[in-house]
Amino acid sequence: MAFDKTDQLAINRIRTLSIDAIEKANSGHPGLPMGAAPMAYTLWSRHLNFNPNSMSWFDRDRFVLSAGHGSMLIYSLLHLAGGLELEEIKNFRQYESKTPGHPEFKHTEGVEITTGPLGQGFAMSVGMAMAEKHLAAKYNTGEFKVVDHFTYVLASDGDLMEGISHEAASLAGHLNLDNLIVLYDSNDISLDGDLDKSFSEDIGKRFEAYGWDYQLVKDGNDLEEIDQAISNAKAADKPSMIEVKTVIGYGAPTKSGKSDAHGAPLGPDERKAAFEYYGLDPEESFKVEDEVYKRFNETLNKRGNEAQEAWLDLVEEYSKAEPEKAAEFKAAINEEVPAGYDEALPKYEAGTKKATRGTSGDMIQELSKSVPSLFGGAADLAGSNKTAVSGEEDFSKDNYGGRNIWFGVREFAMASALNGMSAHGGIKPYGGTFFVFSDYLKPAMRLSALMKLPVTYVLTHDSIAVGEDGPTHEPVEQLAGLRAIPNLNTIRPADGNETRAAWKVAIEATDAPTALVLTRQDVEVTDADYDTVEEGVKRGGYIIYDEGDDAIVFASGSEVPLAVNAAEKLKEQGVKIKVASIPNMQAFMKQDQSYKDSVLNKHIANRTAVEMAASFGWHQFTGIDGKLLTIDTFGASAPGNIVVEKYGFTVEQVMRTVLEK
Repeated sequence: MAFDKTDQLAINRIRTLSIDAIEKANSGHPGLPMGAAPMAYTLWSRHLNFNPNSMSWFDRDRFVLSAGHGSMLIYSLLHLAGGLELEEIKNFRQYESKTPGHPEFKHTEGVEITTGPLGQGFAMSVGMAMAEKHLAAKYNTGEFKVVDHFTYVLASDGDLMEGISHEAASLAGHLNLDNLIVLYDSNDISLDGDLDKSFSEDIGKRFEAYGWDYQLVKDGNDLEEIDQAISNAKAADKPSMIEVKTVIGYGAPTKSGKSDAHGAPLGPDERKAAFEYYGLDPEESFKVEDEVYKRFNETLNKRGNEAQEAWLDLVEEYSKAEPEKAAEFKAAINEEVPAGYDEALPKYEAGTKKATRGTSGDMIQELSKSVPSLFGGAADLAGSNKTAVSGEEDFSKDNYGGRNIWFGVREFAMASALNGMSAHGGIKPYGGTFFVFSDYLKPAMRLSALMKLPVTYVLTHDSIAVGEDGPTHEPVEQLAGLRAIPNLNTIRPADGNETRAAWKVAIEATDAPTALVLTRQDVEVTDADYDTVEEGVKRGGYIIYDEGDDAIVFASGSEVPLAVNAAEKLKEQGVKIKVASIPNMQAFMKQDQSYKDSVLNKHIANRTAVEMAASFGWHQFTGIDGKLLTIDTFGASAPGNIVVEKYGFTVEQVMRTVLEK
């Protein structure tokens, strides 16, 4: 069916709604919605399987506005489809509105992922496509394709300049993710000015080199050509990049095609001229004709309703034909953790010596058996991170049912892909790398926390005990950095039993990511009662050793057994102290005051914190005059035990610090 005048009117109303919302807020980015409206409308009206009446329908296509600064584009589309009230459009960028400055997951229905930090939406879409491929391979049968959808992305020049887009595109091409389609809003303008000042690469050659299908649409207003390009992409046997040449701020006479249209309201005169260019009355603000709403009902809404109804019927038949597989599938998409999943997780005898990366590996082996939705890998460090599941196959273009992901040396893309998997649903994702490289992950970890996604980060080699690799690989400030991220469970377990409890926190999480910070070196399991340990890890901190009130030592990770050993030696000298394990500082600080008081023991004047990391944050436990055995400098290269000794993390030095006046 050919496009008609109503389609063109709908496109122009996407533009004018965006312009008016930005004018009213006196803030926003009108250029992208004005230029990209035709491609977005073509996708939504002709191709996108999405039901505005049931936005959580699992087998919907995902639409990701990676260029999140153009948020009014998706808000206008959602309004025209019936998913956002006009009042919310009028409240763009206002406190507690459903239309924040950049799209926010779980805040606005219909927004699949939080975007705005450029490149991350693109990379998270790769994770979504990976999740779809994995679930389809796992649960589809010849007769029942219960997982069968596309991930569509609208990306900007800025997205494709960011380094993460290179990592993610490379991975997508390697994995041959033919369910991923990117519409590139190619307008030759960046925020500061003309794009050719900083960007001149051949996008077609770049993406073809990655193993993508590439198409060029020379006129971003040619609906028929855009429509055909999307149809071609859906039929391609590889991921697709559709470069669509557009004009930023299309229709604005003096700002069109210029950076002036990027990130500021048009202003009254330019708004009036743009409306007149579109053939619309500038005296009418937030105007939408009934025929436009009707067109969305006849296209997107009708198609989405019919597709969802057909899918529900399919799942019902699937449940009859494949009851066990269907039950597992439903549990996965409902984010249910199987009852008794933790029964086979090992516990460790006191005195056992094993690195927490090793005990974490033990947990992953068992969890993979009891939690079918567990899916992950590492950034080329699986052997060191202990993240590979023995007995499971690799996830690859030849076997999407495999559960071991080879992310390659692409740490940032890995973390963003994990976010995409989690937001997609049906997956409990995890990814591993060295703790010092959490610096490469930080922007994605921040989005994990902001989006309340239960992603698990396995971060090993957690201290100066890394040794010979030296200061480049020895984390010092990273713990303080992660602890500062709101809603991130940064857990540094002391031994195997705390590691078990930490993995339980991660698996049972529903609205927060978890960073497991783990040792390379062996640590000794304390003789604390396991139930006490599990409850203490869940609450972020607890008293692990209690002989008296002469002093109290706070520690995390491998320094907890060290502190306990020092406490035993002090006891021989008649000094009776308490040791508190604080594996999750942020969770501990959220506990009720009576519990915190029971651990903090503020009546004890002699207070020390011991941690092979920066001191930042520990004064809230010790007080401003408390004693710190920490590291506020970089590490050194030498055998790990030598570095640890030289930096003072010995039983003798802990004892001396406690006894200092």
